[in-house]
Amino acid sequence: MIEPLKEPTVYIIDDDDAVRDSIMELVKSVNLNAEAFASALDFLEIFTTDLPGCLVLDVRMARMSGLILQDKLNIMGATLPIIFITGHGDVEMAVSVLKAGAVDFIQKPYHEQNLLDSIANALELDARNRNISLHEDAIKQHYEELTPREHEVMDSLLQGLSNKLIARNLEISSRTVEVHRQHILQKYRVKSLTQLIHLLNRPEA
Repeated sequence: MIEPLKEPTVYIIDDDDAVRDSIMELVKSVNLNAEAFASALDFLEIFTTDLPGCLVLDVRMARMSGLILQDKLNIMGATLPIIFITGHGDVEMAVSVLKAGAVDFIQKPYHEQNLLDSIANALELDARNRNISLHEDAIKQHYEELTPREHEVMDSLLQGLSNKLIARNLEISSRTVEVHRQHILQKYRVKSLTQLIHLLNRPEA
């Protein structure tokens, strides 16, 4: 049974109840899914690397800061885009979190539309990254379906060699090369070598 795709969610982590509730209300006002957490530790209890969406994260919090959470998520291989929001930021901190992969750094009090725009951009980035990841996984799966001989034929085809030259190099008949070629195209779900080349070089964005 195929597991249904999870809906993108804006995960809000802030230990200030008023700020957390305000952001939650703002996000839901534009019909986006949102979940709120009072601490980074609470969020880590539900976190998995396949969560789609983005993270709106306060920098300074009790028990675990947003900066430490970012480090932990990076170690875990998380790709969830992070928007930092803080009343205590400075240029050095902003540069640091952006270098570590955050997509934005917003000062409190924040402008509502600026935060919504940042969230929209983060959700778009996450969707694009996940599509690319799915594309790469599919390409890897198709490649693993090939036989050792099909690997050889495909590598030669991608180098631009003709069936006749491939047959000579591999010491097989041109007809056998053509059979392998058709099997390769079938396994990659394409109809021509041109489509195969396009598929291998075009991430799905």
